[in-house]
Amino acid sequence: MSKLTKNQKAVLAKYDKTQVYSVSEACALLKEITYTKFDASVEITTNLGVDPRKANQMIRGVVTLPAGTGKVTRVLVLCTPDKEAEAKEAGADYVGLDEYITKIKEGWTDVDVIICTPSVMAKVGQIGRILGPRGLMPNPKTGTVTMEIGNAVKDVKGGKIDFKVDKTGIIHAAIGKASFTAEQIEANARAFVGAVLKLKPQTLKGTYFKGCTLCTTMSPAIKLDIKGFTAE
Repeated sequence: MSKLTKNQKAVLAKYDKTQVYSVSEACALLKEITYTKFDASVEITTNLGVDPRKANQMIRGVVTLPAGTGKVTRVLVLCTPDKEAEAKEAGADYVGLDEYITKIKEGWTDVDVIICTPSVMAKVGQIGRILGPRGLMPNPKTGTVTMEIGNAVKDVKGGKIDFKVDKTGIIHAAIGKASFTAEQIEANARAFVGAVLKLKPQTLKGTYFKGCTLCTTMSPAIKLDIKGFTAE
């Protein structure tokens, strides 16, 4: 067995993997046990008692994080010429249609979010096989297919993220950076979990919100007291 590093020993001195922490305690502790030289992402994981194979238990939604995501989000808007000025004014990084569809067909996908108007979905559908596996396909459910292009761009740039349960009933999401204050991390965590709780299927039997953990890119996972969320 390899020897523990100085940082690993410091983490173990502050962190008890068997303990369940309140949201506030966990966010403060997370700051103390993160030793990466880069600005690590803060990640939250929720374990839900759903069966994603059933259509009415496929949990998917969006949430705007109060403190933002902490990263630069590159946005491509695919739209007709009459919407281009609105998209650019809102802060979109790339705006156009046919030229970008051609670029994507040729392999370019150097963006984080793609937003489009309903009128161009037929053309966007041509590149669905490329965008889908990369999580870039616009979807009305996540607000990325809309006539309100300006508002959609501002929301994404301002900290709006989408989430979706995986086949095991778990949702993973990045909700900030290690450089955030503990208060900012807590605000984002509460906003995210609140959004997940609102999506509880009415027909679900049994426990919906089974567990939740918080970590940074290279830190251990901190168990959160789910009563701190469900009691609100």
